[in-house]
Amino acid sequence: MKLIRSFVFVVALFMAGTINAQVAKHTFALSDNAFLLDGKPFQIISGEMHYTRVPREAWRQRMKMAKAMGLNTIGTYVFWNVHEPQKGHYDFTGNNDIAEFVKIAKEEGLWVVLRPSPYVCAEWEFGGYPYWLEKEQGLQVRSKEPKYLEAYHKYIMAVGKQLAPLQINHGGNILMVQIENEYGSYGADKEYLALNRKMFIEAGFDGLLYTCDPDVAVKDGHLPGLLPAINGVDNVAKVKRIINENHGGKGPYYIAEWYPAWFDWWGTKHHTVPAEQYLPKLDSVLAAGISINMYMFHGGTTRGFMNGANYNDSAPYEPQVSSYDYDAPLDEAGNATDKFMKFRAVIKKHLPAGETLPEVPAAKPAMEIPAIHFTQTFGLFDHLPAAKLSARPQTFEDLSQAYGFVLYRTIVNGGKKGTLKIDGLRDYGIIYINGKRVGILDRRLKQDSMQLVLPKGKVKIEILVENLGRINFGPYLLKNKKGITGKVLFNNTELKNWYSYGLPLNTLSLSGKTLETGSGKPVIKKATFNIKKPADTYLDLRNWGKGIVWVNGHNLGRYWGIGPQQTIYLPAEWLKAGNNEIEILELIKTDQNVVSGLTKPILSELKPL
Repeated sequence: MKLIRSFVFVVALFMAGTINAQVAKHTFALSDNAFLLDGKPFQIISGEMHYTRVPREAWRQRMKMAKAMGLNTIGTYVFWNVHEPQKGHYDFTGNNDIAEFVKIAKEEGLWVVLRPSPYVCAEWEFGGYPYWLEKEQGLQVRSKEPKYLEAYHKYIMAVGKQLAPLQINHGGNILMVQIENEYGSYGADKEYLALNRKMFIEAGFDGLLYTCDPDVAVKDGHLPGLLPAINGVDNVAKVKRIINENHGGKGPYYIAEWYPAWFDWWGTKHHTVPAEQYLPKLDSVLAAGISINMYMFHGGTTRGFMNGANYNDSAPYEPQVSSYDYDAPLDEAGNATDKFMKFRAVIKKHLPAGETLPEVPAAKPAMEIPAIHFTQTFGLFDHLPAAKLSARPQTFEDLSQAYGFVLYRTIVNGGKKGTLKIDGLRDYGIIYINGKRVGILDRRLKQDSMQLVLPKGKVKIEILVENLGRINFGPYLLKNKKGITGKVLFNNTELKNWYSYGLPLNTLSLSGKTLETGSGKPVIKKATFNIKKPADTYLDLRNWGKGIVWVNGHNLGRYWGIGPQQTIYLPAEWLKAGNNEIEILELIKTDQNVVSGLTKPILSELKPL
């Protein structure tokens, strides 16, 4: 028996040694001028790529492309509103499995710079904050307000359980972790920043922490004792000067966001910038030994209802489009662009001696899909949930609804004409009188009122309101409630007794009778199409009006005829050989009945609707 026990003990020691050998631990530290990986200078050449914007099935392919361009690191935010969509309910599964994303990066030979600040901006709904923070009376984001700190603390503890074990000092591949995000553009409370650091450490993030801010905001957004990184600056002398001024006269030097192009919003042109404008800057930064993170290396797609919006006192409300192509080096489908190849050539010049780059993988195949004719049409208003009756319209937050639509309905006495005014329309309202569409109010255009003629007798007024995306940047982060947020007036008299129907459209459950086209009310079209072999495609919606597309249950995002985006990217990973289901919610051009697939996107058309 003693002999057996001794044998078991020896085997256990051997296995433990094998496991420890497999989990090779590294060190990552700062010197006065460089990052040190295992004690040797290391230049971070990183590209931002968000797990939420790429199908999980395609994460590895995108990372192989990153390696082929010469990147050694991936940067990513962590999005609070996808991980805690309702208070206390966490989700780290499927496309939200950030830990698996990090592990795949390690398998592909890539380090990770992690950005789990509760606020991310990122052209993402509410800047990453969950909608339910708006329901907490008195809560103030990005502050020492107790309700915010309590919610923040619980969330970051949950994130720490997922990701703290994957830090480099624990045998993982996360090099360093960012606290807050461009806080200097918002505030200057160093005590608040110190609380951030304390919570991160409590959550298990005990490696290298840093802050990042644009240009002059570094002074306000930096917490003494942490590495300050800079965004949007690529002049070598300026980068070094600003970081030196805020870090005791020393480096290392890290450009946490270097912008190779820009994002799009509805009703404006598609943003593109030639690679040639960036090549000398990239070359000089790498030659100087400065570390860099390209924002974005690969943008992907902001699917579902997760796009954000910009707004301030001098600019209109600007909701962002679903495509996050960004004119990035890797396009929306994950293929190398001209910019990719030219950036690759610059990076190749600065590789350490003896290192080579992998060959660039071939472009993914793309296919056309012949015309799909919709065989079923369902009325959105025929599939309403139970209503909530109140004197005034209920906001999305009142209804515990994050995204999608709310239908408001009331009955008034007719036989008069006048001005309908909606106080606080957030963000796009379609007006119906006795079931007939009579007008549209669009927050982008600062529209909040219209002239109406009410027929005699009892009149049914309906207002379908779409949340086009909560503000993700600037001073109005806590003025983000959605729906009708104030009074509805007719000829300056408040209309009361509203039924509010929540339509989050998380899933579609369509049954019952189908409609003839031409009703004018919002419709959901449904069809089946057959393909032999899945490949990427772009659904052509140029003849449609405004709405949402689902394929095989996946919400692919919004389309809107005003452009610039006129197609929706459909990834091969979400298609299957044989029959596939497509559903389209169309709000405006309800007679449309055909859609097809193209081999290339259309991101550059603008037209009135």
